[in-house]
Amino acid sequence: MSTKKWQKQRDRARDVLSREVGFVQKPHGGRLRVALAFPNTYFVGMSSLGFQTTYRLFNQIDDVVCERVFLPPKQELQAQLASGAPLLTLESQTPVREFDVFAFSISFEWDYTNVVTMLRLAGMAPRAAARDRRDPLVVIGGAVTFVNPEPLALFADVIAAGEGESLIPDLADVLRQTRDRQEVLAALATRRGFYIPEFYDVRYADTGVIAAFEPKPGTSAPGTVRKAAIKSTERLDPPATSIFTPDTEFGSRFLVEVVRGCANLCRFCWAGYNYLPVRAFPADRILQLAADARRHSGRAGLVSIALCDHPEIDRILRSLIDMGYSISPASLRLDDLTAPIVQMLRESGERSITIAPEAGSDRLRRVINKTVTNQEILDAAELIFANGLENLKLYYMIGLPTETDEDLVAIRDLTVQMRDAMVRHAKGRGRIGRIVGSVNPLIPKPGTAYQWLPMEDPAITDRKSKRLRQLLADIDNVYFNIKSERHSFYQALLSLGDRRVAPAIEAAERNGGNWRAAVAETGVDADFYIFRDRSADALLPWDIIDGGMKTTFFKSEFEKALREEWTLPPKRQKENARLLPVLHE
Repeated sequence: MSTKKWQKQRDRARDVLSREVGFVQKPHGGRLRVALAFPNTYFVGMSSLGFQTTYRLFNQIDDVVCERVFLPPKQELQAQLASGAPLLTLESQTPVREFDVFAFSISFEWDYTNVVTMLRLAGMAPRAAARDRRDPLVVIGGAVTFVNPEPLALFADVIAAGEGESLIPDLADVLRQTRDRQEVLAALATRRGFYIPEFYDVRYADTGVIAAFEPKPGTSAPGTVRKAAIKSTERLDPPATSIFTPDTEFGSRFLVEVVRGCANLCRFCWAGYNYLPVRAFPADRILQLAADARRHSGRAGLVSIALCDHPEIDRILRSLIDMGYSISPASLRLDDLTAPIVQMLRESGERSITIAPEAGSDRLRRVINKTVTNQEILDAAELIFANGLENLKLYYMIGLPTETDEDLVAIRDLTVQMRDAMVRHAKGRGRIGRIVGSVNPLIPKPGTAYQWLPMEDPAITDRKSKRLRQLLADIDNVYFNIKSERHSFYQALLSLGDRRVAPAIEAAERNGGNWRAAVAETGVDADFYIFRDRSADALLPWDIIDGGMKTTFFKSEFEKALREEWTLPPKRQKENARLLPVLHE
């Protein structure tokens, strides 16, 4: 490749770095070299707290140098693929293939095709079996991989299943001892959280279901891989933005994880189950990081699926306001919303708040274990609008078990009642806000009580989508985005599939993301994964990872769903840890 093309990439990287604060540059000599990829563009990837945390955790280790790499922007991607120009890291503009480790931090299923693209850009064979010792070790981690790693299994040398705070020191320790590929894989296989796909033969029954994951003789691979997790956050820095740049989805916002996990255990929510037990990060450390970041940012984003489970959330909010931050929380759990919290958000300059009723009726919320009632939701809306917040974002789902037309009408009725509260409080201000709703079809997720369910027949889901659009049409100041089954098809395939879907991932990468064409071309039976009841399967693809929750618990929860029974969550973390002992001793 010509020097001119190299120079163009390097100039672009240096231009990006010139607008950043907080990136790390280290000499490569004598250090383990890690190229850390987010399989999407810089604009998307630099808004990922998990990606930034992984970068920080690697670079905290003195004898490791970690540099970032992203998918080129769309207009440059095809030209780069055609020219054979290598994928370069951001910090030193070094070709990825010269690194010891090519690590991926993956948050979303729809980025799986980008993993294949980035491996090709790096001059590497996408499949692990076609690579050799001259290639970097390909390590794939991130939230989706410890829920169901199997669709990516054939592309990875190593799948890191679990939390980075536990995994990264172990990975560095093994690589410090040897760089011989087979020795590295053998050593990692004995450590918690490391799944080595090539060490397993997968045996299938005549029906096509998985009959067994069989560790290959002589590999020391365990029968199942226990997810790696940290037991306590007391001595840990909370994940927080360490690199600030205006060139990203959230701008120069300071993001910080406040609480990990959620005790509510909604039956559809993989994050609720997979991040147990609930662990709050130290308030003093959160506030110290926020104080250090204040010169770079005036907006704080509080990341959590259960923000108010932090025992000192009021002090955290008050201190952030006193520092001059405006505060944007993630979706707030309705049962913990209090007047002081809403008032402080309004005081910080926030005008909108996000809540997730998920369903419109109390009956259906009992089915999914969303432990709030319509009256509590309306009380929360009243609290929100009475305290000066103007806009409300709502998350609903369709395609839930036992759902009827009455439940769709209930979504409309509940939304209209919230709108009435918004309008009533807006009259005094002379300015009406808006309610924005997002409706997604249920995708049964691995590691939840719904993991055996088929996804709803797409014709039924489409009818429900049209019905809901009719119900919600022409309501002033209410705007809904209702996603159809077509948007969820490939996400479901990648959530529920096994390593036999790899050819479809490769085909979709080649054809620009046309998943139905990819499935047809490769002969992958998508219906087998998406629309089949799995309750009779003895083994599921994701059972190779032991996430700590027992199958008997999930089955009990599923049966409760059909009986429309709540499992009321223990509110205190001590009770949560005692009753739901996810982290094995």
